[in-house]
Amino acid sequence: MIVSRFTFYVLRGALLCTLLAGCAIPVVPYRSVYEDPVNYVRLERDEAVLPEWLPSAHAHPWAMRAEDVSRILGRISVKEHRIWLQKKLQGEAPLVPAFRPEELALLSRQIAQALAVAKPDERVTFYLSQPQTSVKRIITTGGLYVHGTDLHFILGNWQVLYGIPTYGMIYDRRYPMRPTAAKGFYLYFYPAEATVTQQHSLWDTLLANTTDELVIDLTKTDSGPLASQAGP
Repeated sequence: MIVSRFTFYVLRGALLCTLLAGCAIPVVPYRSVYEDPVNYVRLERDEAVLPEWLPSAHAHPWAMRAEDVSRILGRISVKEHRIWLQKKLQGEAPLVPAFRPEELALLSRQIAQALAVAKPDERVTFYLSQPQTSVKRIITTGGLYVHGTDLHFILGNWQVLYGIPTYGMIYDRRYPMRPTAAKGFYLYFYPAEATVTQQHSLWDTLLANTTDELVIDLTKTDSGPLASQAGP
């Protein structure tokens, strides 16, 4: 049987669509709070919150002033991980602010707005990028939520050079909480007394998941109360 060129392309296209649909990665549902061509702040469903287990719910909505969000984020520092040879040659890596002034200005306003409308089963995610070329950008991504009176802050990527693939999934914008490369940094907060010590499993340690999250006790930060639960 002779198949026409048109029929051949139709059949091939249908087959490709079927294969792509079968391999498609589900889109994470979100509510947009702010978005421009290179940055965003969103609210995403937190799968760790179980409807049948009330203690897992976050303390959202949460009212926090933008200036307080800026002050907290401004006290988060990042320290590059260096192996012993690097330390010998270069010394200890310096503490560097996690966010630049312009990033703080953007995030503080939008995160405050996001927390005010967040649901108990949502977390705030953010994505910051600096285009370098048409296919490369430097990204800083992560998320946060308030549980009880503790602010949980997770940094997924910090100033990572991300190359946009020529084909396949673009992960950095779709999954801001997930690292696109090995995490070679440690997180710090000042004052250190305001941080909550966490218990980690051996598996978390092996996967280097113990240095990318800060838990900050909002009742132990200075300048008075930082936040309060919003109304009903």
